[in-house]
Amino acid sequence: MKNSGLAGKHHRKFLIRVRKSQSFIPSLKFWHPWLRQVLDWMITFWSVLLCLLMLPTRFPGMELLGIGPNWVLIWVVSWSVKRSPLSGALAGIILGLLQDAMTSLNPSHALSLGIVGLVTSLIQKQRFIQEDFISIALIVFGMNVLADSILALQFCWAGDRQVTAIWIFYQRVTLASAILSSLWAPVVYYPLNNWWQRMKLLAHP
Repeated sequence: MKNSGLAGKHHRKFLIRVRKSQSFIPSLKFWHPWLRQVLDWMITFWSVLLCLLMLPTRFPGMELLGIGPNWVLIWVVSWSVKRSPLSGALAGIILGLLQDAMTSLNPSHALSLGIVGLVTSLIQKQRFIQEDFISIALIVFGMNVLADSILALQFCWAGDRQVTAIWIFYQRVTLASAILSSLWAPVVYYPLNNWWQRMKLLAHP
């Protein structure tokens, strides 16, 4: 009985400390709308920058056959899943151009990521999916296959390599990238989605 009483007392003290600490954190609903918008832009910008910087990194447990997750594609899917097709396509094109600046202009990632943003927005608009871990992972897996297929077609159209060699290489790369990207998708999707939903609620209470 004494132990249970002490446990209850410590639990109450802990809750009081949590409430006091939370009282010092200013609620976003009291911020000026312009400041909230600037903060939203900053978080979105830094999330894009982080995904771009993560592309060439290979942490332990984050690679398969030398291939890592496609963080930029995960971001495009996270952005597009609850937005209009135009917004999804524009986001994909912009991030594709940024990825081209870090890698190579030929073939361009803008086409593949633009189509990924467009298709992802259309999937959500038609309500073929529900928002859960499996749905997001499946979308990222499918969009990764689509994006890599478009890149492979661009290589084929260039005509400077053998078509058979291109497809053999991209089958291996696509499978590894799609598996890893789908597994790591929630790491990007859920924090960003929760933030954007919160900003949307504050903007339209």
